[in-house]
Amino acid sequence: MELQRLRTVFRTALELPEDAEVESLEYRGIEQWDSLAHMSLVAAIEDEFDVMLETDEVIDLSSFDRARQILEKHGTVLTD
Repeated sequence: MELQRLRTVFRTALELPEDAEVESLEYRGIEQWDSLAHMSLVAAIEDEFDVMLETDEVIDLSSFDRARQILEKHGTVLTD
């Protein structure tokens, strides 16, 4: 369920359709994921999972998979 929450955060923050596949997304890989949307995505992840990302993590958050790894480092277990 936690993984679904992350998918929803990505879709919402990047203004993607509900059925958009997000697991292969990479920063600047789609038009919607620009620097402004990146900051919105970071804020949405922090709000949804009640974490505070470090500056290095914000910079390193370059894909859906990397977001998952960063959240796991913060103790969030992401399962389907």
